[in-house]
Amino acid sequence: MTDKTPEQSPLIAIIGCDGSGKSTVSEHVFAVVSRFGKAATAHLGKQQGNVGRALAELPLIGKLIDRLIERKVATVHSSHKEKKTPGIIPAFVMYIFTLRRVRRFKRMLTLREQGHIIITDRFPQLDYPRAYDGPDLDASAEGNFVVRWLAKKEQAAFEWMTSHRPDLILRLNVDLDTACARKPDHMRERLARKIKVTPLLKFNGAPITEIDAAKELQAVLEQTEKVITEFLTARGFALAK
Repeated sequence: MTDKTPEQSPLIAIIGCDGSGKSTVSEHVFAVVSRFGKAATAHLGKQQGNVGRALAELPLIGKLIDRLIERKVATVHSSHKEKKTPGIIPAFVMYIFTLRRVRRFKRMLTLREQGHIIITDRFPQLDYPRAYDGPDLDASAEGNFVVRWLAKKEQAAFEWMTSHRPDLILRLNVDLDTACARKPDHMRERLARKIKVTPLLKFNGAPITEIDAAKELQAVLEQTEKVITEFLTARGFALAK
């Protein structure tokens, strides 16, 4: 007779294009989940903007470093469109962001091992590399040896992260006009690309619940609360008294 391996705490991922209401929905999901037990949130994206703002506050060299990162990241993004291999410095900058993601991912796993129900934003994916929270570098591209080495390291990091399949994914679907209205400071072209890719992501076969995020906010929150409540109840969780 063998001992049964303890079931891990649930891992819930909330995905969607900018303007789909991820932040608001994540806050509500956290409040709902907290009624069933210990809960924790984890942002697993690059957080490029946060890094840039932090560096910009450094005396004397802060703004210079911030501008350098912006230029190098822009170089990587333009190379994606032109299908070119970026230079060593842009590739190194993007790999640093990947290492930060891995570090936050490990912290998330630690919280999960401690019994927290996890709610994540920007969960990594490998269905569409070089787009939408996937790897930024192409491990199969020709070019500089160092860049190819960094790309393979990044690919391995994403393979490890995506091997941890979420127990439930809430996919927030939104149309382009709604997303643009909610995020007027975002480029319409970039939002359109994300909206196109969103329904195609499979996340290693994880269970996905589709949410129409273009509806009124209250209706969206009510649907997500119903889904989360049914999911946790089925997993044996009960509302705290």
